[in-house]
Amino acid sequence: MATHSNFKNALIAFLTPLPSILFYLSFLHHYHNKNNSLWNWCNDHPILLVNILFFLNVNVLFWFIALLQSSLHWMIGLYWMVIPVMQLHFYANHPMSQYNQLRSWTVIILTWIWSIRMIHSYFRRENWQWGVKQDWRYIDMSQQYGKNWWCISFFAIYLSQQVLQMGICLPLYVVHSVDKPWSFLDFIAIFICFSGVIIAFYADTQLHNFFSRNQKLKQLGQPIVPILEKGLWCYSRHPNYLGEQLWWWGLALFAWSLGHNWIFIGAFINSICLGYVTVLVEKRMVREKYRADAYKLYQKNTSVWIPWFKSSSNGKDKKK
Repeated sequence: MATHSNFKNALIAFLTPLPSILFYLSFLHHYHNKNNSLWNWCNDHPILLVNILFFLNVNVLFWFIALLQSSLHWMIGLYWMVIPVMQLHFYANHPMSQYNQLRSWTVIILTWIWSIRMIHSYFRRENWQWGVKQDWRYIDMSQQYGKNWWCISFFAIYLSQQVLQMGICLPLYVVHSVDKPWSFLDFIAIFICFSGVIIAFYADTQLHNFFSRNQKLKQLGQPIVPILEKGLWCYSRHPNYLGEQLWWWGLALFAWSLGHNWIFIGAFINSICLGYVTVLVEKRMVREKYRADAYKLYQKNTSVWIPWFKSSSNGKDKKK
């Protein structure tokens, strides 16, 4: 039964983006037909087109499928890691695109690396299964809104994420709409993006190993370790969030170097959202009795995002 459900969800995940993909491929095949008003509009409005496809294919279709699956909103989490790659190739292949070839290929390779890392981390966390569970934040919201959750979920999960994801992915559009020579800022952007991916990968790997060890200790009937404060987690309470932010800020720097000074707004809003998520995560941690005291001390002695050395108060507490 579990295998059947896993296969069914995998099939759903692969089939659901097909309407947008097939429509876009049809547009690329027919856009030169100047007598067709639809293809002309798609040719002249790439950002509006990608937003309409997102609204219909992700917001409406994903939401409808979630309702059919008893409000199990798992696909948006999976496709958060795939949609940027789809947008990237949408902008790169659009007839109106113009770009520096080296910069385009650099951003394409970096975005694929980011996406593969995210997908690997997602399925490792989900024990390599499709749609088994949804984000704990959605569960909390469903309990908060009760019977109205089926309607509110459309705005809280899908429409809100369209605004956020379209905003942080705008650098992908800028990179493929401006053709300027390679500059020193591109090297800095590469360094920031790659650093973000590496930090997030190691942070997620250390967190995964921590949970795996605790699971083994639990099975052996031994006390589990309440918090992770080794590796990158010794210097930052959320190094995975730090890495993710570095990726988006680095991506924005590619576009900023092309003369779009406003482009950091998406990365800035994403940082605000991650700040809010950080608050939710830490409130959840201190609500769990077995780790509350340890985590409060961890909060006191360890930086939130930016890696830094342990506070000296940690040593004072140990002396006491």
